[in-house]
Amino acid sequence: MRLFAAADAIGAPLAGLVNNAGVSGGFSRLEDLSGSVLHHVLAVNVAGAMLCAREAIRRMSTKHGKLGGTIVNVSSIAAKLGSAGEWIHYAASKGAIDTLTIGLAREVAAEGIRVNAVAPGLIDTDFHAAAGAPDRLGQMAPDIPMARAGTPEEVADAILWLMSEQASYVTGAIVPVGGGR
Repeated sequence: MRLFAAADAIGAPLAGLVNNAGVSGGFSRLEDLSGSVLHHVLAVNVAGAMLCAREAIRRMSTKHGKLGGTIVNVSSIAAKLGSAGEWIHYAASKGAIDTLTIGLAREVAAEGIRVNAVAPGLIDTDFHAAAGAPDRLGQMAPDIPMARAGTPEEVADAILWLMSEQASYVTGAIVPVGGGR
């Protein structure tokens, strides 16, 4: 956990973590999914988030004499939709992030740590192109109630709000940022 060792070296208390690492594993029906791809998606999207949250808790929990803090996990609307025929493996990993968010929020609330998630929908990044569908934004946007893809800034604004004092009584929430999808 070099990230946390580097943060420790700075000497300032850790106040927050945004768990934003994630891979899609590419498009695949479940019956065609290789075990190695599944293991990679779960390792990055689930185990990685859990291990980072563990390290953040050790550095933020009032139980350990720290000041508390905020964790925001990045989930996906895919967890709710299931992503049948495309990337059930990715959707399942983000469903695990939703469960982690709810359970961990309850586990550490009394220790001064709030845990929430944002669940982006179709966002205008290179994520879909990297997964092998460069035209996906244009194809899917008409089916979104707001008729467009979201922006990374819109997702970041939701994360910033969840980390702010304006959300001081919010924990265990999964905030959809998906244009009504």
